[in-house]
Amino acid sequence: MAHVITNDCVACGTCIDECPVNAISEGEIYKIDPDTCIDCGACAAVCPSDAIHG
Repeated sequence: MAHVITNDCVACGTCIDECPVNAISEGEIYKIDPDTCIDCGACAAVCPSDAIHG
């Protein structure tokens, strides 16, 4: 199952550089493409607002 970004996202951009497959897209709240996500958890590990869950 792909990771998801919750409404706690503050759109800081920290997760984007950590994603090895570029599955995260910018927006008011960032989104993870479930078809691209490899469920590695790199984004969740660096999220300062704990907004990413797997």
